[in-house]
Amino acid sequence: MSAEPIKGSGQFGASGPADDSDAAAREAAADLLRALASPTRVAIVLSLRERVQCVHELVGHLGLSQPLVSQHLRVLKDAGVVRGHRNGREITYELLDDHVAHIVVDALVHANETNRGPSVVSE
Repeated sequence: MSAEPIKGSGQFGASGPADDSDAAAREAAADLLRALASPTRVAIVLSLRERVQCVHELVGHLGLSQPLVSQHLRVLKDAGVVRGHRNGREITYELLDDHVAHIVVDALVHANETNRGPSVVSE
C-alpha cells in the first residue's frame, strides 16, 4: 500500500505500515522538538539566529547564569542544533541550520495567534 498525501500539505502520511526511513525521520523530528522544548533554548536559538555569540554574550542577553546557559547549549549541541568553535578560552556558538530558526519563529507566530484567538478575515 502506498502513502497518500496529507490534504493541503504536499507531505505524505502513512496509509499503511510506515517504512524504516519514515520511522527514523519521525524519531529525529521528535528528538529535535524535545531539544527545543524549553523557553531558554528557544531564546538561545533566537539569539543565535541574529549572529554567532559566545557564552558570556548569551548570558548577558538572556540574564541567566553561565552554568545554566552552558547546560542548555549542551542540549542544543547534542541535538545537532548548534556547534561551538573554540578560540583560545572562548567558545562561540552558531546555529547549524537555518531551518531550526524557522521552526522556532513559526512556533512563536503560532503561539501568538493562538493567544489572540482565531483570525477573522472580512471581505
